[in-house]
Amino acid sequence: MKYILVSGGGISGIGKGIIASSTGLLLKVMGLKVTAIKIDPYLNIDAGLMTPMEHGEVFVLDDGGEVDLDLGNYERYLQLSMTRDNNITTGKIYQSVIEAERRGDFLGKTVQVVPHITNATQDWCERVAAIPVDDSKETPDVCIIELGGTVGDIESAPFIESMRRLRMRAGSKENFLHIHVTYIPVINGEQKTKLTQQAIRDVRSAGLFPDLIACRCEEELEPSTVAKVAQYCQVEPSQVVAAPQVSNTYLVPVLLEKQGMQDTLRNLLRLEDLAVSKSLIHRGAQTWDAWTALTDSQVHVRQEVTIALVGKYTKLHDCYFSVIKSLEHSAMACSRKLKIEWVKAEDLETKAKNESARDHYEAWHKICTADGILVPGGFGDRGIEGMVEAAKYARLNSKPYLGICLGMQIAVIEYARDVCGIAAATTEEVDANASDPVVIFMPEIDRTNLGGTMRLGLRATHFQPGSEWSKLRALYGEEEAALSSSSNHTSAANGVSNGTTAALLNGTTANGPTTTKAPPTEPLIIRERHRHRYEVNPAYIDVLAQNGLSFVGKDDKGERMEIMELKDHPWY
Repeated sequence: MKYILVSGGGISGIGKGIIASSTGLLLKVMGLKVTAIKIDPYLNIDAGLMTPMEHGEVFVLDDGGEVDLDLGNYERYLQLSMTRDNNITTGKIYQSVIEAERRGDFLGKTVQVVPHITNATQDWCERVAAIPVDDSKETPDVCIIELGGTVGDIESAPFIESMRRLRMRAGSKENFLHIHVTYIPVINGEQKTKLTQQAIRDVRSAGLFPDLIACRCEEELEPSTVAKVAQYCQVEPSQVVAAPQVSNTYLVPVLLEKQGMQDTLRNLLRLEDLAVSKSLIHRGAQTWDAWTALTDSQVHVRQEVTIALVGKYTKLHDCYFSVIKSLEHSAMACSRKLKIEWVKAEDLETKAKNESARDHYEAWHKICTADGILVPGGFGDRGIEGMVEAAKYARLNSKPYLGICLGMQIAVIEYARDVCGIAAATTEEVDANASDPVVIFMPEIDRTNLGGTMRLGLRATHFQPGSEWSKLRALYGEEEAALSSSSNHTSAANGVSNGTTAALLNGTTANGPTTTKAPPTEPLIIRERHRHRYEVNPAYIDVLAQNGLSFVGKDDKGERMEIMELKDHPWY
């Protein structure tokens, strides 16, 4: 097994995840089998109970793991299906060591950070690195380990020591490569390297010696800057990788490839010693051709499509990271230039007219002028009525609407109020004692312990008999899909499938998967990732259906409403 460690210094949030994912892609197109691990140095067991306003979205995996959003990058770039064990946290490591101590596994020894925590981290990395995560079902050749946070942070120290020891455990130097990501600020028109120099000193003082320095910058790195970094950090210029700001993060692998990073990786890791099948080499070449063709095509796209995203956490766009990526992918497929209008849900509410008239009218202008409206997931009662207003506008004005998780529940609430005449219709999330709770807390969900207790992971949705008219069904076609994005109950963290958003972008045009009618004896089944505690109340299904709201997709028992759709609407 060969390891590539990606760490960051100086400041956080400089794109370690994109560098790690891009490096993995360059290896994969060479025919290698790649996996990835993200280390997050926080005490939480997982990301499930963390506010998205601090750490961005919670990404949901097939096995129900609630993990860091960077694992979404790995899956998108590398076409992997990862497990919850691919995300290490301080909480997980300490929990495993404490449980081992309680079992008596350490035979009376004093349990310490070194060696017990560091050994547990190394053992975890070695075990997970060997798990197949792609369709080859074979052990990966290379494992990319991204160390979250910044080198020098107190909470990262045990993991830095773990990586130092893992480098020794890996054996020869050709089995471990370290990429350190730093930032080159531009001050008064001059690119400054002191921050990078200090970052390299910090990481070396911790016992790690980077093989490559990836320099992030708002502009192209000047040759003199590269030379200065190489000189003062005591590396060759070829070991300094420029990662300037780009309009599209999918261009990053192309930038790295143009700088000869594949040859650098091949030489430093002696990748020629690995046995690589011709079929994987051929597939890798096809992947790279498709990747570059797609990124090149976006340069010439001029026709714009505008989507109004009505949400609760619009100040931090990373809260909807996978939704954004799904929209971007769909825009590419439709040859459109995507423009997202961020609409704070509270600004759409009537009371906002008095509190902040300007924000209220600007929000409604965005809704009225957008080509489509998307309401993603969220928790709590804030902004609910604004989302209801957005859903109502879309329904009455034939505006394409896509509701994910909470967004679907919002559409049901609005329909129950305005069409079915159930004026008090709401969700138990807003009012636990509501007289007409059309959305309820699922009975099997734990109300006391919140961590990891939602309905999580990959689950089947069955399109119902008589739903052949469904536009969404047409997008999925007859194949059983495992697109790992969303059904209408899917987490806002995981976004929506590209075919679904493609139809939203194109209005009435289903520019997604090939449409094929499934045989009557073989109903269409799709598999998507879920993350929710609430569901449509079964007691209201009949009255909603009688008034024209079609639940075209249900769970495998036919009891839980998965997909709703309006038949006489362009896209709702």
